[in-house]
Amino acid sequence: MSNENANKVILLVEDNPDDRDLTLLAFKEAGIPNEVVNCADGEEALDFLFATGAHAGRDTRVMPDVILLDLKLPKVDGLEVLKRVRAHERTKLIPVVVLTTSREEEDVMGSYRLGANSYVRKSVDFSRFIEVSRQLGLYWLVLNEAPPVPA
Repeated sequence: MSNENANKVILLVEDNPDDRDLTLLAFKEAGIPNEVVNCADGEEALDFLFATGAHAGRDTRVMPDVILLDLKLPKVDGLEVLKRVRAHERTKLIPVVVLTTSREEEDVMGSYRLGANSYVRKSVDFSRFIEVSRQLGLYWLVLNEAPPVPA
């Protein structure tokens, strides 16, 4: 990966510590050197994105280049996070990949209706999970040409 891609930030919104650690390990094994900001619930993710709560005062010029969003989150669920991300001028164009175990058609349709860029089911098979994470990182951080984030 080029140095330009290494400066890109991934926002991982994942409440399950095992899934979070597997995702981080998968990125490491895939050679994805990007900074990963992990938020353990939807409220924390919104605080990070909008520089409120525990993240008040953070530099909002540094925004994630992609958001990996679980749906089944405490405090504020993933669909509500997605709705709020898409409703705000500053965040509405950030690519959002729903990364979840849910096989519910309602979750798939709801995610796309609210503006998800992709819907990926987490695999319970470790080697498959590693490969999916590697491909997500390569596509969204290297191949995809993201729009500039408004100032």
